[in-house]
Amino acid sequence: MKSKNAYWIIAGILNLFTFILHLIGGQIELVNPMVESLKLDVSSQLVGAWHMVTIILFVTSYILLLAGFNKKYTHNIELIKWIGYLNLLFCFPFIIGSFYYGIFLTQWILFLPIGLLTVVGLKKTNANA
Repeated sequence: MKSKNAYWIIAGILNLFTFILHLIGGQIELVNPMVESLKLDVSSQLVGAWHMVTIILFVTSYILLLAGFNKKYTHNIELIKWIGYLNLLFCFPFIIGSFYYGIFLTQWILFLPIGLLTVVGLKKTNANA
């Protein structure tokens, strides 16, 4: 039996935390106030797009945790690699937005460690291969 990949497990737990924060906290703090100020068709599209991201967060958490525990997806390294890259790319809009708007957008603080841990976990997997 292959060993567990602690980097992917931690990344998956952080990703799962981000999913819960996005689902509940983001809905209450960001989406609900915006929905109240927009027309019905615009607000329904906003909610749909918001929860598309929520679904991506949940699915990528699931994949990282399964791969971390070597139950599934360990042979699909490309998928896991792109989950790591996706999280790293998610940082950029928030970092750029922080500079552009002159406020500190903190979301990148969650995405950066998920991406880094996923990529480091890839290196561990390649070293054990």
